Amino acid sequence: MTTSKRAAHAVLIAITALFALLIFSSPAGAAVFPANAPSGTHVQVGTPGCTATATGVSCASFELAGVGHTNATVSLAVTYGATINCTNHGGQLVEVHSDAVTTVTSAALTSSKNGRLVVPALSSTAPTNAAILAQADCPNPNWTPSVQSGSVHIASWSYTLTFAGFTSPYISFSG
Repeated sequence: MTTSKRAAHAVLIAITALFALLIFSSPAGAAVFPANAPSGTHVQVGTPGCTATATGVSCASFELAGVGHTNATVSLAVTYGATINCTNHGGQLVEVHSDAVTTVTSAALTSSKNGRLVVPALSSTAPTNAAILAQADCPNPNWTPSVQSGSVHIASWSYTLTFAGFTSPYISFSG
């Protein structure tokens, strides 16, 4: 391979690595929609974003400016899935199925003086087995449901910030 081909190859590898870093470091499904906010709205302090782990989702606090006197609502909805085992009165496992529990955390935000809006951190952690079982059932009411050990997981999540008077979110993340 000639020196110029090696250099071109090295540049191509560097560009590919940078592209992969940019794609995989961005929040899944992240979007900002300026048309869904008062004109001039922008992030003043912090960085909007969420981090998902095996057991929960955490979203950062940040501050918006340029919102005038427009209030907003921020919401984090997380759907957790689990495998439910159904056991009959003889102690035999007779059916396995999936069930889901959705948790929603939200806050009403009031703009302060100077057209600022402080957006608090929001988070959600996996529900307890008892909370999952409160919504789970087995096809036969005589069977006993139980949560299979280690099966609780995040099925999906979404984070939105929607301004009063707008029908669609200004900020939307999902995973």
